[in-house]
Amino acid sequence: MQVTDIYERITDILRNEFDDDTIVARPDLTAGQVPGWDSFAHLRLIFTIEKSFGISFAASEMSGLKNVGELAELIERKTSR
Repeated sequence: MQVTDIYERITDILRNEFDDDTIVARPDLTAGQVPGWDSFAHLRLIFTIEKSFGISFAASEMSGLKNVGELAELIERKTSR
């Protein structure tokens, strides 16, 4: 899967989860920059991403992610297997 496709899908998911059509997934985007992105929203977001991309994450993979760029890289690795 192309990285641009991943960012487009993440953008759609973020917009739906946070009901904000101005959100754009970009490599440096962090939870702190999105109003309402708390720990509960994070769990919903991850479950939605897993379902959308047909992948699953281990807790150890998720705990170290710093931004959407690292999430997109992880998705790319998992979808290119």
